[in-house]
Amino acid sequence: MIKDRHVMEMLGKTRVVVENGKVVEVGEPVTEYCPIFEKARGYTKLTAETVRENVEFRIADFGLFTEERKIEMETFVGFGASEVFQTALNRKLLDCAVVAGEGLGTLITSNPVLVQGIGARISGLIETTPIPKLIKRVEEAGSIVLDPATASLDMAAGVEKAITLGYKKIGVTVADHNTAKKIREIEAKHPEVTVAVFGVHTTGMLPEDAEEFVKLVDLTTGCASKWMRHFSRERGPIMQSGTSVPIFAFTQIGKELLLERAKDIEKPLLLNTEKLPNLPEDKQPKPLV
Repeated sequence: MIKDRHVMEMLGKTRVVVENGKVVEVGEPVTEYCPIFEKARGYTKLTAETVRENVEFRIADFGLFTEERKIEMETFVGFGASEVFQTALNRKLLDCAVVAGEGLGTLITSNPVLVQGIGARISGLIETTPIPKLIKRVEEAGSIVLDPATASLDMAAGVEKAITLGYKKIGVTVADHNTAKKIREIEAKHPEVTVAVFGVHTTGMLPEDAEEFVKLVDLTTGCASKWMRHFSRERGPIMQSGTSVPIFAFTQIGKELLLERAKDIEKPLLLNTEKLPNLPEDKQPKPLV
C-alpha cells in the first residue's frame, strides 16, 4: 500500500511534507517576503511558522491533501495559471489543460471549473500519492488522471495522452526546462497540435536552466526568481501582467491568453505600451533567488 505522502514547495519555496492530512515537516523559506501573501494573508515576513500556519489553514479551509478536497473554488489571483486556463477553456482558446494536482498527479481536463478548483490554491507540487476518493470525484467530473495507481507527475506524458484523446489546443503548466523541451519535441511531431506552455514555480531556478526555460515557454510567472527576470528581459516579453510577481508572455498565443483573461478581471485595468519588463524594485519579492 502506498503511503499517503505529499511534498509541496510554497511561500518562499519552503518544503512542506504532509502525511495522512497532518503536517510532518516544514523547512525554512528561501525568500522572506512575497507581495501576494502580504495582500492575501497579511504576512510581512515568511518564516517556518507562517508556512506551517498557512498549510494547516489550507487543509482546514478546503481540504488540501485530503479526500474531502474542494474541487470547485473561486479565483485566487487575477492572472495565475489556473485562472488563465479557466478563461481559455471557457472561450475555446484551449481544448484542454494538463495540470498538476495533489492526490491526483497529472490531470487532463477540459472542465474550466476543475482547472480553477484544482490549481487555484496549490503551490509547487514536488511529489504526491494517490487519494482514491479524490481521483474518483475528479473522474466523475469528466477529467482524466494520467496514472491513478501512482499519481505520477509527468506533464510531458500528460500532453502525449491529451493528443491521443484528440485534443488539438492544449495548455500545460511546466516547472522545469527539461519537461518544456520534451513537450516542444512532442508538439513538433504533431503539426495539427498547438501547446501553450505556462511556466510555473520558478523561484530558485538555476541561471542556465532559466536561460533555456524562457526560450521554450509561451508565458511564465516570474515568482521570486532573479534569473527568470534577467533572462525574460533578454528574450523580451511582448506582454506582462503584474509588476511584483509578474507574468511574462513571449509568444502570440501567450499574449492572447493574457488578453482573454483580462476580460474577466472585474477591477479596473490599465493597458499601456512601454518597454518590458516593468519591475519596480520596491515591489519585488525579497530576496530574489
